Amino acid sequence: MKAKPMKKLRFFVKNETVLTVAAVLAVISAFFVKPDLKYIEYIDFRTLSLLFCLMTVMAGLHKTGVFDLMAKKMLKRVRGIRGLIFILIMLCFFSSMFITNDVALITFVPFTFTVFTMLDDEYSYLTVTVVSMQTIAANLGSMLTPIGNPQNLYLQSISGLGIDDFLGLMLPYVAAAFIMLGLWTLCHKNQGSIKIKLDSAKELGEKKKIAIFVIAFLICLFTVGRFVDYRVTLLAVIILVCLADRGIILKIDYALLATFVAFFIFIGNMGRISLFSNFLESVISGRECITAILSSQIISNVPAALLLSGFTDNFKPLIIGVNLGGLGTLIASMASLISFKFIGHKRKSLRGKYIIYFTISNIIFLAVLLCIYFIISSL
Repeated sequence: MKAKPMKKLRFFVKNETVLTVAAVLAVISAFFVKPDLKYIEYIDFRTLSLLFCLMTVMAGLHKTGVFDLMAKKMLKRVRGIRGLIFILIMLCFFSSMFITNDVALITFVPFTFTVFTMLDDEYSYLTVTVVSMQTIAANLGSMLTPIGNPQNLYLQSISGLGIDDFLGLMLPYVAAAFIMLGLWTLCHKNQGSIKIKLDSAKELGEKKKIAIFVIAFLICLFTVGRFVDYRVTLLAVIILVCLADRGIILKIDYALLATFVAFFIFIGNMGRISLFSNFLESVISGRECITAILSSQIISNVPAALLLSGFTDNFKPLIIGVNLGGLGTLIASMASLISFKFIGHKRKSLRGKYIIYFTISNIIFLAVLLCIYFIISSL
């Protein structure tokens, strides 16, 4: 009888490793700083509310089939392999700016597998390279906007940067990434012509539902821009989603929200331990970008953003660092694991080849973008 609870615990730890680590750190820190009313002050309710709202809205739009229909319409006119590769990659690059990098990968990586099954076997070798680049594209495209990924939403909130300032900060790196992805696409020969026969796109959900989710998304954007109070947005989104499809609320990644709460508690407690906070501040000071990149390789960029943000006020290089830090190892960005899981499920034999190609490609992109950072910093 005891085996089942232990099995469930192991399953939870395996699937929610980051949450588990964050929770353990929060509990340990509580032994040094006894729980009090200040614990509530640690938590950034604005970020949590916006994360919940955006995840809910994206889940709703995804369910309606909007993104699937968009992709199929774009591919209808593709005739060459180079054009196909370019569209598959850019779908992830541009969509991640608005629907987040993980949603972009969840949507378009399976779609890519479907497309390649319709091509001749001679193109099967492209699976590893295209999915790798789609993952890089999603991580790099999502850098541009505060809603592109969780760490951007959080850092934009606590830094007080306006949307225009945030866009201006990240635009050079995103523009460089676009050029690099384009050059990579051009390296492929546009041999012969291809014709993709996609199944007719599934019918969209009720148009009223789509309209409701779009309205909810616009409200979220106004809140990110600080035109609408987050509490008003939270209430409005809950009401709108319940009117459209209340079941969506049950499908939200609550583990991510819990991870944020656990890290808020850990960071808040560590900030009250002068020995630790003084040490970390001395390590980070003047090295925010590099520290963020290196930390992301080990603990992923979202936890790195949460941890380091509590010990520096120099947010701009930190924002750049945790975004560039999404490149590198497979765990540097948790969204990257989504693609790896799809590879393992669809083409298990390709996992080793995928990791090698993915890692080398990430290092190249990171090296180039880091050089751009140093050039901009020196101006």
